[in-house]
Amino acid sequence: MSSGWGRFWGYNTFGLALLPLLLGIGLLFFGGRAALAWTLIAVGSAIVAGGVLMNLAIYFRPTSLFDTLVMFGMLAAGIGLMARSLQPRG
Repeated sequence: MSSGWGRFWGYNTFGLALLPLLLGIGLLFFGGRAALAWTLIAVGSAIVAGGVLMNLAIYFRPTSLFDTLVMFGMLAAGIGLMARSLQPRG
């Protein structure tokens, strides 16, 4: 037997975390600018993102120094390209 965030009222109740998100989306389509809808969407998205992050398992495999430098270099290059695309054009 194991416990965790997604096992509160049964075997796997992570689907219950989707209720605020789905209710918020439904209210948004029904009422356009409802503040309650946007609040439910924000809360539901935060719950889903938190649940995914809490159940995430990361394993690092041994790599060579060259492979590690290439991976971090490509990560930095991608972040730089995304940051450059967000700047206004002159």
